[in-house]
Amino acid sequence: MTRTGGCNCGAVRFEITQDPDHVHACHCGMCRRFSGGVFLGVEVPADQVRFDTEEGLAVYRSSDWAERAFCKSCGSSLFYRLTAPGPMNGVCYIGIGTLDDANGLPLTGEIYIDCKPDGYAFAGNTDKKTEVEMLAMFSAP
Repeated sequence: MTRTGGCNCGAVRFEITQDPDHVHACHCGMCRRFSGGVFLGVEVPADQVRFDTEEGLAVYRSSDWAERAFCKSCGSSLFYRLTAPGPMNGVCYIGIGTLDDANGLPLTGEIYIDCKPDGYAFAGNTDKKTEVEMLAMFSAP
């Protein structure tokens, strides 16, 4: 099964060729500013996402290990991509709000849990990782 998605105005469209099976929530400050709240995303290997065109994408390096992309026309936040060397290089975390159909994707994990504002919490049991744990995973070997 594939999933499709895109930005608010339709200038950027994509297809995920390997159906993701879960959602992660990121509570870091950059993701909260990027998405306007908690960032809910699906992990997609670099070779499993295809953009119809990349002309509409604006990409900026947001940290030493990642870049973020949004639509040049409407400003929709689309994804962040890991840029650090190592096995996760090129992995995209695509916002579920950009998917045409986000059904069937359970929330299984929360990252940067120690950065989460105290005004909300998700129901259910999720795998939780702190900022220190995540930075250790993303750093180059």
